[in-house]
Amino acid sequence: MKATINANGTEIAVISKGDENDYISLTDIARYKNPDEPKDVVKNWMRNRSTIEFLGLWEQLNNPDFKGVEFDSFKHEAGSNAFTLSPQKWISSTNAVGLISKSGRYGGTFAHKDIAFEFATWVSAEFKLYIIKDYQRLKADENSRISLEWNVNRIISKINYRIHTDAIKDNIIPSLVTKGQQTFTYASEADLLNVALFGKTAREWKEENPEAKGNIRDDATIQQLIVLSNLESMNAELIKQSLPQNQRLIILNKMAIEQLTSLMGSPSIKKLQQTGEHNE
Repeated sequence: MKATINANGTEIAVISKGDENDYISLTDIARYKNPDEPKDVVKNWMRNRSTIEFLGLWEQLNNPDFKGVEFDSFKHEAGSNAFTLSPQKWISSTNAVGLISKSGRYGGTFAHKDIAFEFATWVSAEFKLYIIKDYQRLKADENSRISLEWNVNRIISKINYRIHTDAIKDNIIPSLVTKGQQTFTYASEADLLNVALFGKTAREWKEENPEAKGNIRDDATIQQLIVLSNLESMNAELIKQSLPQNQRLIILNKMAIEQLTSLMGSPSIKKLQQTGEHNE
């Protein structure tokens, strides 16, 4: 997943894998020192013997396929006036994994966060602190999203056990489908589900809400989204049973009413809603 951190006004790309092995753009960090030629900043950093020693040690600790002989050759030459080394040459010669070189408009040199923070120290100790601060914010946001997704899945697994019927909101619970809706042939299964759950097609909703930026599902409550997930699974089973569309609509509509009625009074759903609103 591509993400971005903002270090005191400087945007820095991050290739986030959702774990501790994120890669941060050295090219973007280097722009803090030289906005016009960030590649030169990276190359100058890689000329230092201390840099080569650090990169080599990191690879030895994290990369079993690292080529030590080639590394020793670079370490011996590093620091001399004639020594130059590009990220691409380092990667291809030593089979390094701590650096990634990407071509194209949005490419550049990316480094494992351990290495990126070391590079940031060389660029500016103060700037490094800004990078670390917003990187921690990024990871906190990721953890919140993961926690929210886990809670949603947990609630879905328990949906059929909810029996609460208090505090039902009339504008959330759909009405029984009309005779006209039952006989109408819907162009897509998505609209069949929309009518079963929301009482209208996506086009009808859009006509009623011309100023809305999203679609009918973007405007749904968390209860409706949970029920929609169940309706999709049920509809797939009904299709396997060769039930015609009008019969499936009646079954799905009743299912939506029953499940939304159960969910509206659920304390767990209310807590989940509050968590989602807090993270927005």
